Amino acid sequence: MSGTAPRLKRAKTSPDAVLPQETAEVSVSPALFGKFQRLIHQETGIWLGDSKTALLCGRLSRRLRALGLPSLDQYYDFVTQPDQQGERVAMIDAITTNETRFFRDPRHFEFLEQHVIPRWRAESRKTIRLWSAGCSSGEEPYSLAMLLARHLPRDQGWNVTILATDISTRMLERARIGIYSIARSGDIPQPLLKDWMLKGFAKHEGQMKVLPEIQAMVDFQKSNLAQGPYPPDRQFDVIFCRNVLIYFDPQSKQRAIERLTRCLARNGFLFVGQAENLSSMNSQLKSLAPAVYARTGE
Repeated sequence: MSGTAPRLKRAKTSPDAVLPQETAEVSVSPALFGKFQRLIHQETGIWLGDSKTALLCGRLSRRLRALGLPSLDQYYDFVTQPDQQGERVAMIDAITTNETRFFRDPRHFEFLEQHVIPRWRAESRKTIRLWSAGCSSGEEPYSLAMLLARHLPRDQGWNVTILATDISTRMLERARIGIYSIARSGDIPQPLLKDWMLKGFAKHEGQMKVLPEIQAMVDFQKSNLAQGPYPPDRQFDVIFCRNVLIYFDPQSKQRAIERLTRCLARNGFLFVGQAENLSSMNSQLKSLAPAVYARTGE
């Protein structure tokens, strides 16, 4: 791969879409759906609303085909066996929504450029730690890495590291590879695209790859925000946890916010999804901008 990827129009996806090939003829009774609701909540903290029966059937039909099982009743009996932890991981991979893109919600990256990075420079800080929680296939942490590599370069003594976590093993495997469709290049600012992406050719035609310097800044690990374990307290200057907690029930969301807050350094920044208002959920978080909070408490 070499050269600069051209800007192309981004293909749009729906986070809860059930694709045509997923619509196998499977069904679920209200009682069985309730069992899956509780199992998925126990494993992930995600609560599937009663309107998600079609999504459950569509996503799990893949697992029925893979295992040769005829019904969701038999699949539930199978996946809840004590020795089927691996299949529970596969179930979570099938159920979880992984809609993302490079530089999603540009206002957050502008806030970093205009307010956060200048403060770090003024403080003459050289070690910066970030956490991308719910990183999906890696576009968010790589976006952060590209932006910070531009403004806080290693050759000027900066040491920027990004922990990127997700509950989906499948998404983490894709993220570590760092290869994406070139159709996604339109979301990346041209200077960063030119500096940090390689355009594929020959068998990699139509693809682009993150440069090793950017990949080296990101540590991908599996983590469950509902269960932990969480990193040590007060470790991160910035946490991105966007469009993840909207799938949690209120109690799981409250616990996750408390844990995320403990992981922030004092005056650290927490970025959440635009639909997530945390002002009433933790007294240590102060709203600075839409979906941007700072930890102010001791």
